[in-house]
Amino acid sequence: MSARILPLLTLSTAALAGDWLTFGHDPQRTGWAFEETKLNTENVSEMALAWKTKVKNESYSLSALTAPVVASGISTIRGVRSVVYVAGIGGTVFALDAESGEELWNHTFKYVVLPGKGGFQGTFLCPNGITATPVIDKSSNTLFVIAGNGALYGLDLGSGMVRYGPVQFVAPYSKNWSLNLVDGVLYTVLAQGCGDGLSGFYAIDVRDRHHPVIHQMLLSNTNTAGIWGRGGPIIGANGRIYGGTADGVFDPAAGDYSNTEIAVSVKDLTLLDYYLPLNWQYIRRKDFDLGSASPVFFAWKNRNLLAAGAKEGVIYVLDADHLGGNDHQTSLYTSPRFGNDPQLCCSGLGIWGGISTARDLDGQTWLVVPVGGPPSADGPKFQFTNGPAPHGSLMGFKVEADAKTGNPLLQPVWVSGDFDMPDPAVIANGIVFALATGSNEVQKGGEAVRVQTNHPAVLKALDLKTGKELFNSHNAIESWVHFSGLAVSDGRIFAVDHESNVYAFALPPLQK
Repeated sequence: MSARILPLLTLSTAALAGDWLTFGHDPQRTGWAFEETKLNTENVSEMALAWKTKVKNESYSLSALTAPVVASGISTIRGVRSVVYVAGIGGTVFALDAESGEELWNHTFKYVVLPGKGGFQGTFLCPNGITATPVIDKSSNTLFVIAGNGALYGLDLGSGMVRYGPVQFVAPYSKNWSLNLVDGVLYTVLAQGCGDGLSGFYAIDVRDRHHPVIHQMLLSNTNTAGIWGRGGPIIGANGRIYGGTADGVFDPAAGDYSNTEIAVSVKDLTLLDYYLPLNWQYIRRKDFDLGSASPVFFAWKNRNLLAAGAKEGVIYVLDADHLGGNDHQTSLYTSPRFGNDPQLCCSGLGIWGGISTARDLDGQTWLVVPVGGPPSADGPKFQFTNGPAPHGSLMGFKVEADAKTGNPLLQPVWVSGDFDMPDPAVIANGIVFALATGSNEVQKGGEAVRVQTNHPAVLKALDLKTGKELFNSHNAIESWVHFSGLAVSDGRIFAVDHESNVYAFALPPLQK
């Protein structure tokens, strides 16, 4: 594959401006709604809760609803509508009218297989239900979902009727993450050995419903090397799929690829490349696994880049066409530590969820990074600070060229005010949207303690260039949320919470 930048791989040639078809907006998981024009930095402060709908889903442990996805121009029983889709951990998919919040249909999957007895099964790590955010294929009018039993279904976007499958795709009750779709092939990743499914990349060609072709690239011989960043498989515009792997053995000869950023082929999941940080043994010892956050693929100055980070609080910028260089351990840029000064693994510190990227109207490329806990006391200084951030923050970086080498480096520009455990950001028309989830990510004390010590989530909007807060939802959201995400569509922001509520925030009607 040429190192030149190829045209963006897309989910569907029928995608419209009001669509948010997959987690993070696009196969590269940029989080950038570049089509959005209704919301801007001047009017976003007027945004308010447009509707709130509670769906019939019982939360389990820390899990409730997947991140929302949105499709416009869908024929439904109420006419042509924009529709929001979420899936519940309990096994039901819900379709809501994007304008009113009215439930248009739901579909519940029936299982005949029971969960296994693995050590993590039935815990927050392996919650025995739907865990992967679905993906929309506009070209076939289908919503693809992995049911709790590991079977892939395709549901009609307008009615919820089964149009595809079931086809057994992954292990029953495995921990699979956000589906991705390019050119008629669906991709996911597995983590933590749930359902005895081995960690790695999984793909299924759905173009011929009677002849599904499945590929796997397994990255571990046990339950290690899981890819559990929120975005699942990250699909670049260069024919490669990326993911960050969790702790465990690193032994390529034995097929163990823990503690790496890894690349496989879109065509058949063949292993192509990997990056192993120089301090990987320290990362493993501290449980700073690279699986805690998804990387992001983006183009910059005629180069394909991958930005990644995890619990350590360090950001890597890699050559997406040649991860790690000839020795697999050379980055283009490795940042200082931006968070997690105590160097703790399991307290929600460091980088979680995923990194987002966008270009502003001046053509400047930005990275927006969610960091749990306070910014590093000894880290680089930011041009703009926006108040104390003891529980977490978003950080904004310009991607600049090193004056000597021409390689990319990150210029710290702003750090936000306080976010009570930030989720990955989405970016639209110069605005950064993100949830302060309110989720207690300190694992000490167990799940029961975590569920009882959370706080209601808050949606915030920030200026992309300064990090200044432009909007705050205050007490509009009823409950907290764990491991979710936002969607942006046609001037609306969609979110979910742990009480199985779906929310839409928008400008007042007169300002649409």
